Amino acid sequence: MIKFPFRTHYYNGYACIVRNSSSLTEDVKRKLAEGPGLQDFVSGDVKTWEDYQGKLRREKGESERLRLPPWLKTKIPTGPNYSRLKEDLRKLNLHTVCEEARCPNIGECWGGGEHGTATATIMLLGDTCTRGCRFCSVKTARNPPPPDPNEPVNTAEAIASWGLDYVVLTSVDRDDLPDGGAEHIASTVREIKKRNSSLMVECLVPDFRGDLEAVRCVASSGLDVYAHNIETVEALTPFVRDRRARYRQSLAVLEEAKRFKPDLVTKSSIMLGLGETDEQILQTMK
Repeated sequence: MIKFPFRTHYYNGYACIVRNSSSLTEDVKRKLAEGPGLQDFVSGDVKTWEDYQGKLRREKGESERLRLPPWLKTKIPTGPNYSRLKEDLRKLNLHTVCEEARCPNIGECWGGGEHGTATATIMLLGDTCTRGCRFCSVKTARNPPPPDPNEPVNTAEAIASWGLDYVVLTSVDRDDLPDGGAEHIASTVREIKKRNSSLMVECLVPDFRGDLEAVRCVASSGLDVYAHNIETVEALTPFVRDRRARYRQSLAVLEEAKRFKPDLVTKSSIMLGLGETDEQILQTMK
């Protein structure tokens, strides 16, 4: 009997054919994960606004494919800074939000741009998140692999070798861990400060399921900026963020960090363009 690598699921009366992920060999999975992305294939002749004609579809009889507008195109990442940074990250088994979130600006940031200063945002606690926010491209799983115990030291060594003045650390959500990964993040900050006490450290952290003890753990680690993104306005939160990420819970996290460490800089960010109104934006900013 021939076995096909597909199975049938029924959703609302419709039959859907789904490929079994287990049918892929480990080598194929690795190639898919590490292979070229969309940015490696996007190329064309339209470089300026003047060259772009604003056409959204081909006219009848036209065979030449349409070019992407210049604001949707980016250069393929290259350069010595980009290569060195990528090599360091691979060698120390570190992850960045730049790669995991498939940021289109990775070439500019890692390459240093016109000023030559390469920057990267280290992502702690692995490359797999326990939540599935609708705007994010990071991998998700209910039970990701355990955190790398060497990650705090490896992160500190990499940052020290880059000679930075300011570094941003972020992390995936780890609802599977008792403290949400708070002690792991705090340990990383301490290792960084041990090597360079004058280095400014910003941590963009999860909400730790509203666990205020975890918030205090990170706030007392020696970091300079405690960041937690509220992401969107309150009315859109259920549609944009994971169901476990609540608007008021995020506010409580920021409030506790400031209450516990009054001199600590607290920070948050929101995305625009998701259908929010001006009034909702003003209410969020207040």
